[in-house]
Amino acid sequence: MHRFALLAALFLSLAATRAQWEPQTSNTTADLRGIHSIGNGVAWASGTNGTVLRTEDSGYVWQTCAVPPGAEKLDFRGIQAFDANTAIVMSSGKGDLSRLYKTTDGGHSWKLVFTNPDDEGFWDAIHANNSESTILGDPVRNRMTLFMVHLDNTAFIRPKIWYGDLPEKPQLQIKDPRPDPATAASNALQGLPSRLERNPKPIADEGFFAASNSSYIDLSQFSFTFAGGGLAAARAFVYDCQDFHGRAIHCDWRVRSLPMKHSASAGVFSIASNKTTRTNVLEPSGVVLVGVGGDYRNPTDSIGTAAYTTNLGRLWHPAASLPHGYRSSVAYDAATKTWITVGPNGTDISTDDGKNWRALHPDPARHEPPDADRNWNAISLPFVVGPKGRIGKLSPAALKH
Repeated sequence: MHRFALLAALFLSLAATRAQWEPQTSNTTADLRGIHSIGNGVAWASGTNGTVLRTEDSGYVWQTCAVPPGAEKLDFRGIQAFDANTAIVMSSGKGDLSRLYKTTDGGHSWKLVFTNPDDEGFWDAIHANNSESTILGDPVRNRMTLFMVHLDNTAFIRPKIWYGDLPEKPQLQIKDPRPDPATAASNALQGLPSRLERNPKPIADEGFFAASNSSYIDLSQFSFTFAGGGLAAARAFVYDCQDFHGRAIHCDWRVRSLPMKHSASAGVFSIASNKTTRTNVLEPSGVVLVGVGGDYRNPTDSIGTAAYTTNLGRLWHPAASLPHGYRSSVAYDAATKTWITVGPNGTDISTDDGKNWRALHPDPARHEPPDADRNWNAISLPFVVGPKGRIGKLSPAALKH
């Protein structure tokens, strides 16, 4: 009996070390695609039918927020939070079905702050810091769509123009009915770019994917990257500025085709970096960018599902061993120097900066459900979300090598 008890304890111990995503109780059946964990136990999630969830205790309880006004049928693909009470949520849809709402009271009430002015537009991702936010949308009328918005301290967002000596009208779909000369002067003093280089044009059938709110990321105040796909190519765009005495000058676009599968349903669905900075300019040394994707209509196909670059997008390399199918979201865990990517048929990790991928755990432990590592849409460590209200939390032991 004593020996049996020891064996049972050993089995449970081994099973616990294999646990990966610990299931959470979301109290919703909405398909979840947006997740933003900001630390100290606070995270926000979003999904279909105007769903927004919030936790303040590391996922022990997920609270259901009020549905924003008029959002009962909207699909909230992206959410960005600033604290336990303040967040903005982005819906994706054609034209005015793409909207931004904001709450400052923990999701009890919401204010509509911005609606897509392009009838043919479709928003794919939002990325925000404490002062500025950027929305990436599908190209409209052969122009890239980037909305740059300023987050005021007063519960609303207003479009923000980059003023300066532009070589051409910038290809940024930005609406500001009342340009403010005082704002322009303030921007100049803050060191905003004095010059935007020629902006890239979309190619045939090019678009971006709203699968996980991670097809766009900021790298620094003046550097960002985004990626997508289409019939002609899977492309990544890097906008990078060099520093000169605290001011951003010599800003360049780097646009490259990635060695990844591409079609109307395939391309880069998520992009992540191992380093970001709140300073004006990103120091390129040691920066790795990883893109994941594939074909969402053929999720078990592992061809062309990941690529990486170590020189800020000048040259992209295909992964030597690929994630085991279409992947919709990727993130980097700095503590263990591990990249983790999720999708409908599994979870993969890389410990060599995207060169090689392997399944996080090939088979679930006996105490885990059969789909413990799969059916996920988006990741913001330590949380992951998926269809029908699925939320998981990464076990502290899962990434120990």
